[in-house]
Amino acid sequence: MVKHQPLQVYERQLCLSCLTGIYGCRWKRYQRSHDDTTKWEFLWSLILFFTFSLLLVWFYFWWEAHNDYNEFNWFLYNRSGEWIDGTVPILATTAAGFTYIAFLMILALCHIAVGQQLNLHWLHKIGVSTALLTTAIGFISVNQTWGEEWAVIPISLQATGPFLHLGALVAVTALAWLVAGQVARSEKTMFQVVVLLLYLSVLLGLYMAPLSITSPCIMDHANLTPRPDVIGHQGAPMLAPENTILSFQRALQMNVSGLEADVAISLDGVPFLMRDRTLRRTTDVEKVFPARQLDDASSFNWTDLHSLNAGQWFLKEDPFWTVQSMAQREVMLVGNQSVCSLEQLLRLATLHNHTVVFDLRRPPHGHPCYHSWINDTLGVILLSGIPQHLVMWTPDWDRGQVRQVVPGLQQTSVEKLPPQVLHQQGISRLLLRYSQASPDDIREFSRSNVSVTLYTVNEPWLFSVLWCSGVSSVSSEAPNILRKVPYPIWLMSPDEYCLIWVAAELISFTVVIGIFVFQNYHIIRWRLSGMHSYNPEQIMLSAAVRRSSRDLNIMKEKLIFSGKEGPHREESCTACVYCIVCLFLWLCPSTLKWLPLLFSSPYLFTTDLMTLDR
Repeated sequence: MVKHQPLQVYERQLCLSCLTGIYGCRWKRYQRSHDDTTKWEFLWSLILFFTFSLLLVWFYFWWEAHNDYNEFNWFLYNRSGEWIDGTVPILATTAAGFTYIAFLMILALCHIAVGQQLNLHWLHKIGVSTALLTTAIGFISVNQTWGEEWAVIPISLQATGPFLHLGALVAVTALAWLVAGQVARSEKTMFQVVVLLLYLSVLLGLYMAPLSITSPCIMDHANLTPRPDVIGHQGAPMLAPENTILSFQRALQMNVSGLEADVAISLDGVPFLMRDRTLRRTTDVEKVFPARQLDDASSFNWTDLHSLNAGQWFLKEDPFWTVQSMAQREVMLVGNQSVCSLEQLLRLATLHNHTVVFDLRRPPHGHPCYHSWINDTLGVILLSGIPQHLVMWTPDWDRGQVRQVVPGLQQTSVEKLPPQVLHQQGISRLLLRYSQASPDDIREFSRSNVSVTLYTVNEPWLFSVLWCSGVSSVSSEAPNILRKVPYPIWLMSPDEYCLIWVAAELISFTVVIGIFVFQNYHIIRWRLSGMHSYNPEQIMLSAAVRRSSRDLNIMKEKLIFSGKEGPHREESCTACVYCIVCLFLWLCPSTLKWLPLLFSSPYLFTTDLMTLDR
């Protein structure tokens, strides 16, 4: 009588099914493969990695460009004639694309961790191609239309560089588990050598990266200069309509040291505050003078200008998303603002003894004040009674004549010139965009007794970097935000940074060595057990040609085995842990911006360490 040995049912591996199913739509066991990835799929893996890297840079760019979102929207308005918040669709698509591609990257790494063949589904290939194409188009568009904004990346790295290095070090150290497993399981010496050398090269590059990281915030605390003065650019345009009396009053409430405005000349010679060439965006000229809505703002006389409403547009467009937080009384006050004259601004500054700086725009050809615009403006300054030393004069036209009429003005240049040339021209101040002056430039001008004011600074991280650089003052559209930064977000001495750098790399090196030792010991012990050549999922069904496809699928699905399963269950569990770690590292970029707060004196944070239990 023949005895049949009981057979053990092959246990379903839910984690592995999800990995292969979501990535390549291979939900069945017989659809999986431990064979080497084909060259075609390997190429798609490289495309996926390149797309992820490109999206990461794109995401970082728009994250740090938050300082200039209003500038970007104003640029779009000048091109289209309509005010729209163009950053919303860009940020939404960027977040969606980055999330999708990062998720695919995590799935691909988990496939490698469990030894599964990479087989990206064709729908995902379409998605990756779309993300790559749209991101490339975005890079080209920004480079052609807003190319100067790329300067925000090297500046932002001065604030985030040390912490991005730590994040990258953690990520590459975590990849040691995957690399060690691949090297230990592979039987091809060339593959082992190439993978190991590539990984060690990346790791060594990260270990040496701090040598190239420079930041003005890595300095001795005793060398920190006094807090830069904040000048309200167009007042406080986040709290009230730009270039209105209410906006400047709100800026004064935020303890600014000066006020900045854009000045044009009316048809009857009255300097008034207006940023745009036309009145369409910031007034109700379309209702009051519909036939003249596209005319230059300087073609209106002061009586017509003063009759326009300059606040309703702010309530309608809500350019800084602040209207909803206003009380009803504040909303009524905002909605009743009118166009402000330069004389009103100067009298307000005189009352509070604050500095005034303005960008004076020359009227177009044929304007009655085309030749007298400088004298008209100087006359208003003298008439307002403001102390001359409180006015920063920026126009380069007829500086000699200006010194003769009003000798006490602070002569200010908007062009970056050598200190010697500035002294020869009698210029004591500079007004530059924040990307035009490096920390070395700022220190050089400071040694030459040239005061530097940088615009437009709205973000605390940028304000902190410029503070550590030694800048004397900044012009900001967000004095209400900078008011909350009494100290640089982070400040470390070179010794403190060196200690953190060396400690992090020693820990990383120890962890990497431990992972490689553990993985090799685990694989060697498994191979010595005689089970290394047993892989149930790679068994071929030679009789498949004599069966129908339905019977074949049933037979494959009900395939059962006796004996042990080898390391597959452990690999599946490893994939679970590895997936969780990758998700954590994936979320790290969104939390890295808070890491600098750990090193700032006025802030103390505690973090709870969570442990993952296999």
